[in-house]
Amino acid sequence: MSEACVVLTTTATEDEAQAMSRNLVQNRLAACVQRLRMASVYEWNGAIEDSGEILLLIKTTVERYEEVEAWIAAHHSYQVPEILMLPATRGSARYLEWLAGGNRPGGGVAPLSAG
Repeated sequence: MSEACVVLTTTATEDEAQAMSRNLVQNRLAACVQRLRMASVYEWNGAIEDSGEILLLIKTTVERYEEVEAWIAAHHSYQVPEILMLPATRGSARYLEWLAGGNRPGGGVAPLSAG
């Protein structure tokens, strides 16, 4: 079974978060994407910013991380988007099987091609 991971990124708007979430799942780069409203405090261009953002929790596999990272970088509105991969060291066997696409035809994250 593929190793699971969670990729984090944030967006400035709900529309961008929704579009990114749907595209990642439709393209089978992620099995599930959760969207959470939050506040972020950070330094950007010499100023302290305090703004609302939407955090995306992207459930995928370690094998797909590079594709997910490249997709986010190509489609994100931020100059420097947050893209962090957190490995899932443990989890429910049934959930991890679903995430990897092992329990339903066409489900979960697409397997890597052999070529």
